[in-house]
Amino acid sequence: MSRPGPRWPGLLLLLLALTLASAGLRAQTTVDVPSLESAGGRPLILKAHWFAAAAAGDRPTLVLLHGCGGPDGRQGQLSERLRDYAVLLNAEGWHALVLDSFSTRGVRQICTQKIGTRAITQVQRRLDALGALQWLAVQPGVDGTRLALLGWSNGGSAVLAATNLGHSAVAAAAVRPRAAVAFYPGCETERQRGYRPSATLLLQVGADDDWTPAAPCEALAREAAEPRPQIDVYPGAHHGFDSTAPLRHWAEVPNGAQPGAGVHLGGQPEARAASRVALLAFLRTALR
Repeated sequence: MSRPGPRWPGLLLLLLALTLASAGLRAQTTVDVPSLESAGGRPLILKAHWFAAAAAGDRPTLVLLHGCGGPDGRQGQLSERLRDYAVLLNAEGWHALVLDSFSTRGVRQICTQKIGTRAITQVQRRLDALGALQWLAVQPGVDGTRLALLGWSNGGSAVLAATNLGHSAVAAAAVRPRAAVAFYPGCETERQRGYRPSATLLLQVGADDDWTPAAPCEALAREAAEPRPQIDVYPGAHHGFDSTAPLRHWAEVPNGAQPGAGVHLGGQPEARAASRVALLAFLRTALR
């Protein structure tokens, strides 16, 4: 059996580079970002993936906060969802910073850990998000007045925790986001605390979510202080509705709406498409 000559790998890489360039996509780079959490008297340094927009000038920038499974996919690389959203944001002329709250702390995932025993809590994730905002505000090419948070599931809960003025760290933060978006977060904790938003907020939730149910988020949106959060609830949508993965049952997750029953997660095309339209419309207005 013949094998391709040595010129083929280089040619394929060249074709890939040309394809990416023609689409206006930028390669990701790894950067170090300080959390507001300290370790040994120094800021804890987190790994992050930087996706720079091609547009010139100081640009709006979003911090992307991963879920309980961490930022990486099964192959050990940044997950398809996070890369996909970074590219989507870049196409709008916005920078994207995917923040990794787990690897520095030696944690891969917390999905199968009970909430009361999790190795990483929302206290840490809040400090990570606030630290990333503070770091971004002084970076070249970043408009420090047009920053936003975007998170999914546990990362969506982190969005709420990092924008609730009921927390002393949020109230004292030197840099706050202009906007925030949370996809299917757990809303009950911040609702019970009393949600006083430091930024305009968009909630994207699934009506059939049995991991982080819609009802507490609907209550948070009704009860929150001004500016009152916006919320979209997608009929028939489960946890992770904005993915392309088929719906599946995850029995090992102990933190669902019915303890011991596990949870369902997977994409729904209609909700995926509608939520992207809502996301971009919201951000275009908030970050203009």
